[in-house]
Amino acid sequence: MKNKKKKIVYAALSADILHEGHINILKYANKLGDVIVGLLTDEAIASYKNIPTLNYRQREIVLKNIRYVKKVIPQKTLDYRPNLYFIKPNYVVHGDDWKTGVQKNTRRQVILTIKKWGGKLIEPNYTKNISSTKIKSNLISQLTPTSRVSNLRRLLKTKKLVRVLEAHSPLSGLLIENTKIEKKNKIEQFDAMWSSSLTDSSLKGKPDNQSLDFSSRFNGLGDLLDVTTKPIIFDADNGGRLEHLSFTIRTLERLGVSAIIIEDKVGLKKNSLFKNQSGSKQDNINEFCKKIKLIKKTRKSKDFLIGARIESFILGKGLNDALKRAKAYSNSGADLILIHSKETTPKEIFSFSKIFRKTKWNKPLVSVPSTYSRTTENELFKNGFRIVIYANHMLRAAYPAMQSAVKSILKNKRSYDLENKISSVNEIINLIK
Repeated sequence: MKNKKKKIVYAALSADILHEGHINILKYANKLGDVIVGLLTDEAIASYKNIPTLNYRQREIVLKNIRYVKKVIPQKTLDYRPNLYFIKPNYVVHGDDWKTGVQKNTRRQVILTIKKWGGKLIEPNYTKNISSTKIKSNLISQLTPTSRVSNLRRLLKTKKLVRVLEAHSPLSGLLIENTKIEKKNKIEQFDAMWSSSLTDSSLKGKPDNQSLDFSSRFNGLGDLLDVTTKPIIFDADNGGRLEHLSFTIRTLERLGVSAIIIEDKVGLKKNSLFKNQSGSKQDNINEFCKKIKLIKKTRKSKDFLIGARIESFILGKGLNDALKRAKAYSNSGADLILIHSKETTPKEIFSFSKIFRKTKWNKPLVSVPSTYSRTTENELFKNGFRIVIYANHMLRAAYPAMQSAVKSILKNKRSYDLENKISSVNEIINLIK
């Protein structure tokens, strides 16, 4: 008598941190037939939450060595259908926790698809009180600077556009870390944080002219890194003296920062958004390239990214000067090119990107849309930008709120009138659990 052909069972997993719930699903699926795991790629995971701690290859090795798993194949999006049509499983197994929320529509697609060949969805009870996300959040203290440094490069490989928001304190970092919204069945969140010289200086009550030294900023970075996991890009103004730059890079890497961005200005800093830029000078191209080369030589890991910020448009030197500098900076080792503009439209930066991204020196482009704030992320991506930095918005949002609170208490000689406009005491004391 011939052996009965085994049924094919499909289960999709991210499997960044395997736990009891995953094993229960795989064990259940194995009773139904040969289990094929659709392992979500880094790109698929990054589309709805933070990139996984382990990369695809590492997660694949783990799953292939679990006895309940027959085969592992990549699932490149959250949409099951391409893999389902390819293998036509008899069963799809998933915990019953996806009947509501962002996966509700995916579940419906699965049911309609496998119905075409008589397939069936099996939904064992979800293992309660277990969550990869919660487990991962408890592992913050175990993150090493080395593993954290690499996260920005991994994001650039997995996301079409990396969304970055300024963090000037651990509290603002926690908001960036934990805030997510659901929009069109997709989770939207920030991918990384920007350590801004402007907001760091303002928070200390000092002008944005490098009067706040790097040592003070490094202390603040340490506090921020203690309570968050997302990668950090450090705004280093012009990087300071060439003789000191290597010490700055060693400290940033040791802390776990993912990238540095330096601007090609020299002399006493004057914020680029001031209308009057008289007295501001741009660095000699060869001298600025020396800084890039020194950073490249000093860094321990290639995953620590070097960003070159070009001020040609700010200083009225035009497109050709910007392109000339971008070519030289890229050739010297810059991993990222930030093209800066204070215009109210993105016309300047788009004219630059249109030409630069077609050259052999093309590197991921960075946008800081502080003045051209009507520009959408989709428009930036279509024009070749890979990183968008909202560079000062957390502090700008906090200041008017604090100013309003101060005036209200002075005016009313009590705080009651503020209560429906501010967070409750309980919300604040329960912020960290």
